Amino acid sequence: MPTKLVYRRIGAYAGIAAPILGFICILSAVVSYPQFSWTNNALSDVGVVSGITGPLFNFGLIASGLLAFLFAVLGLYNYFGGTFVGKVGVESFEAATLALIGIGIFNESFQGTHYILSVAFFVLAPVSLFILTCAFWICHRRGMAAFTVLIGVAAALPWLLQFAFNYVLNVAVPEFLSGLDVSIWVIVLCQKILKP
Repeated sequence: MPTKLVYRRIGAYAGIAAPILGFICILSAVVSYPQFSWTNNALSDVGVVSGITGPLFNFGLIASGLLAFLFAVLGLYNYFGGTFVGKVGVESFEAATLALIGIGIFNESFQGTHYILSVAFFVLAPVSLFILTCAFWICHRRGMAAFTVLIGVAAALPWLLQFAFNYVLNVAVPEFLSGLDVSIWVIVLCQKILKP
């Protein structure tokens, strides 16, 4: 099996594992903290809770971020075959995964840094999808281009609606929805990469 294909497959398995591990840790941390409110809290509020809750949440962000970075470097990068637009999109996605790792390392105790990294992740994730939409289009993968732009819009929409209408008091809901949308895209693309 060619080395490039091996890297792509390793990256794809890492990509599938990333959101699964991330959401298991996040939801387990939320369940372990009964005071958490989906409407009144940010997800990161549980990252500073004592006991198992905070470490579990932060571990989930760091581990899923590392796996997602591996997916970007090995899976995504090799998938696009070195096109310029593809490289820009992959590098943007890599930056989003590094921001995710940073959110877990610099929890809410590091207020300014944590806020900047959180904004970076939730901006870079949909932006990278819009750039990758162009890369798919250039590579004549019209179906994936359409799917990717739809996911990009879906990932940005909870935030646009939050800023426009303030439909919840805090940001746990838009954080969860946006992260879920990006995760769906990653898993679908990984399945395509793994197809013979």
